[in-house]
Amino acid sequence: MANVLFNQKSLLFMSIVSIALSAQAELNPIDGKRIAHPPHRIKPNTPLFAPSGYSPAQMQKAYGLASIPNQGAGQVIGIVDAFDNPNIESDLGVFSSTFNLPACTTANGCFKKIYAAGTQPPGDTGWGTEIALDVEWAHAIAPQAKIILVEAADSSFNSLQQAINVAIQNGATVISMSWGGGEFSGQTQMDAMFNVAGVTFTASSGDDGTGVIYPSSSPYVIAVGGTTLQLDASGNFLSESAWAGSGGGISAFETVPAYQSGLPIPNNPTNKRGVPDVSYNANPSTGVSVFDSFGAGGWIVVGGTSAGAPQWAALIAIAKSASTHALTGLNSMLYGLAKQNYSQLYHDITTGTNGSCGYYCTAQTGYDYVTGLGSPIAQNLIPQLSGSGGGGGGGGQRIPI
Repeated sequence: MANVLFNQKSLLFMSIVSIALSAQAELNPIDGKRIAHPPHRIKPNTPLFAPSGYSPAQMQKAYGLASIPNQGAGQVIGIVDAFDNPNIESDLGVFSSTFNLPACTTANGCFKKIYAAGTQPPGDTGWGTEIALDVEWAHAIAPQAKIILVEAADSSFNSLQQAINVAIQNGATVISMSWGGGEFSGQTQMDAMFNVAGVTFTASSGDDGTGVIYPSSSPYVIAVGGTTLQLDASGNFLSESAWAGSGGGISAFETVPAYQSGLPIPNNPTNKRGVPDVSYNANPSTGVSVFDSFGAGGWIVVGGTSAGAPQWAALIAIAKSASTHALTGLNSMLYGLAKQNYSQLYHDITTGTNGSCGYYCTAQTGYDYVTGLGSPIAQNLIPQLSGSGGGGGGGGQRIPI
């Protein structure tokens, strides 16, 4: 993308919009349907015989989840993906036993796989890896939550929408969508499917750097961007910076929602939705361990914003499980709490870029269009979301606006 003159806001905004418009959702050349892609990245040259990425214990410790006793009991995490991974339940068993997690099987009622169209879709190794990542890491973060995997017949938005409806019908309280496609003019007509009482949606913001994808840009979805998370040998948090692949920017079609306009989100001249909302480790170089016998043939290290969507979904499942009342409007809560006590609830990501468009591609103090509000300090954020008090009380810094 050509450089712009950053002191001319109108030119800069036109440049940002052009990015979004140039990333129109790809059309399937066979039937003309819009299709989605799973934004995950596999770290190359890793051994297949043993895990070599971050473990569940490391991720739990890094983001403060290890000190949260609640593990999501009573909640149902819906994983919506396309095509079939025939080995997912057995692979989840290997993953769970390797990392000393509770078994999650069809037999014990923890896991269920549903074919959205009623018949088993064809296998696909790319989506199969996505399924392994999503299911294993939702279980890693919220091991007492139930998981329903709903497999769409194909990767068209129509089929994925059907799968979302099936997940809702089967009791999902949180739904993770690690996929997306370029924005399109009709997307606002689809937003209503994410405005469901009692159900929270998370979605990946994309892995191609600056630019906005759907459904993460829906105002009813929590969009998850990407970071590079550095840990010490003991798994302690060292630093975090914006990952170059993290999708983000200003939506071309979605009006800024009330929870963002209240900040206000900075440098947003046309009052459109900013993406992402939050972030999570996504760099494949600092990726997580995944067991995938179907697509990869063993252990791999996976990153991408696909890794963040199921883990944020699991975090929300924990907050819902710990709450004594129904949690609704989670996006509004995430921003509202940030305005009250930002520094105690989020890791503010202030370094790194996802492109060459200056301010809009650069991590900033407070909210930015690369990492959103930042990554979670879960030991403080979850009690505040659930209303159980605890960490994140008074004395923190308000979000800079």
